[in-house]
Amino acid sequence: MATEIKDFSKLCVHTLTTKPWNIETCIKKYSAAGIQAITIWRNVLENKNLKEVKSILDDYGMTVVSLARGGFFPSVDTVKRQDAIDDNLWAIEQASAVGAPSIVLVCGADGRQSLEKSREQIAEGIVHILPLAQSSDVKLSIEPLHPMYAGDRSAINTIKQANDMVEMINSDWVGVAVDVYHLWWDPSLRTEIIRCAGMNKLFAFHVCDWNIPTTDLLNDRGLMGDGCINVPEIRSWVEDAGFSGFNEVEIFSDKYWAMDQNQYLEKIKRAYLTKT
Repeated sequence: MATEIKDFSKLCVHTLTTKPWNIETCIKKYSAAGIQAITIWRNVLENKNLKEVKSILDDYGMTVVSLARGGFFPSVDTVKRQDAIDDNLWAIEQASAVGAPSIVLVCGADGRQSLEKSREQIAEGIVHILPLAQSSDVKLSIEPLHPMYAGDRSAINTIKQANDMVEMINSDWVGVAVDVYHLWWDPSLRTEIIRCAGMNKLFAFHVCDWNIPTTDLLNDRGLMGDGCINVPEIRSWVEDAGFSGFNEVEIFSDKYWAMDQNQYLEKIKRAYLTKT
């Protein structure tokens, strides 16, 4: 059974959750709402002075949990594979500059080749960027994505596949990000969470909900309690396995992005306390 959440000390919000806000607004609004942890999506860093962003984060006492996102390694095109490597190296530099201890990897896939080939290229890509990640003190978190994304977004679709790759690469700097939206359906989820934590590779935990019906497979995620995912149960599994990090609210929702973001943030806080 999940422990009761009594405060916001373990609450982290992804900047894409409040997509209409820029990075400065996210920092100020989260802080004013009593939320002191943030995962920064790279779109809000475009054309920004990273030193200035870091200064604002420090001024508001904000803990950066992760940078999102790296990955997208596979391609039948060698030039695109190199472009992905270069982009991931830049992501590591960004993470280091803003004080993010890890990068979430949405690993990628190319429907023009087999999933097995894409997974080979994912592993090769991670190994390629690993030296810079290690020297920059930035961990790499493989995030398995729901199988509906296997054709173009990620060839890593189960936590077992992520654990297998982490075990194969065998680096203290490579682990797993567990997102309930992508993994709630997996009958092996609890077993593989225990396995992941046993390797000391459970790096991140993301929460939201699966709406019934889902009207858009990308941008119709729900607040915790909106849908069918037993978020408290899965949280109990990660906590029982030894995870003590943040509960990261990551919601892509045209419906919620369209509403007043201040009101939405209050909804997030209420759902976090009562449905997470």
